[in-house]
Amino acid sequence: MRVPEFKDVLVAQRQIRPHLARTPLHSYPAINALVGTEVYIKHENYQPVGAFKVRGGINLISQLSPEERVRGVISASTGNHGQSVAFAARLFGVKARIVVPEKANPGKVAAMQGMGVEVIFHGGTFDEARLHCESLAAEHGYRYIHSGDEPLLIAGVATEVLEMLEDQPGLQVIIVPIGGGSGAAGAGIVARAVNPAIKVIGVQSEASPAAYESWRQRKLVEAPNRTFAEGLATGTAFALPQAILWETLHEFVLLREEEILQAMVWMVERAHTLAEAAGAAPLAAAYRLRQELKDKKVGIICSGGNTTVEHLRHALNLRK
Repeated sequence: MRVPEFKDVLVAQRQIRPHLARTPLHSYPAINALVGTEVYIKHENYQPVGAFKVRGGINLISQLSPEERVRGVISASTGNHGQSVAFAARLFGVKARIVVPEKANPGKVAAMQGMGVEVIFHGGTFDEARLHCESLAAEHGYRYIHSGDEPLLIAGVATEVLEMLEDQPGLQVIIVPIGGGSGAAGAGIVARAVNPAIKVIGVQSEASPAAYESWRQRKLVEAPNRTFAEGLATGTAFALPQAILWETLHEFVLLREEEILQAMVWMVERAHTLAEAAGAAPLAAAYRLRQELKDKKVGIICSGGNTTVEHLRHALNLRK
């Protein structure tokens, strides 16, 4: 696989611009007071599918060959990646199928079905769904879209950080959630090209640390996948994002589930926004690292807002 370059991000920005509005980058006094420094939140939860991955979906689907469009596409997802593929497939008239775990987020499943894709339920985890997806792709000849090992996906989602640095060129730290790692890989590509002094920090749940362990050990490893945060949930690291993270990620933070839930509440109370667990995780990391971040201008990526009522209720109950 070819590692995407900064020029690929610029092409992706051109591909995406006609179809997606620019998302805002806001700073909130109450968040600044919490972390003890100047913090800017990139609101990818404002995307039409409620998450950042739609950028990658549009960039990839828009560049499919005519033969691939005829074959149709298939992918595996816990929800947000599937929604991005569904949104882009409908936009460009491509037949799409998404394989999800049997207990996938019902709101995300309903959104995918509403966009006209065929949703296939299989297995108890993302990795079981992914293996079934790969089997179906081989059997039927669909164009398989891996949720991480796709250069066009990474270049597409990297445009979120390009927008951040256009709006706030002085950012010194960018904190990004990691599941498969496409968003963090894209952040690393852009930060290194624009200003190598920018520190990119990744964050994952300690209940699903495959990406963290792969980054730490500099090899692809598997790890238990037990987090409630589906946007951070994978038991297997992805080769292409990891190759980029090994070169561009400065620090990696593992969070307790309780820290993520607390950050969901802070996002509601202090930033007046609904964030799913993965979208709130960078704020939890910023709070954990507040002494290290003091006097720095920090960007955090709220990657999505597609939480469930149950997760939000759990977070609010924990607050009590």
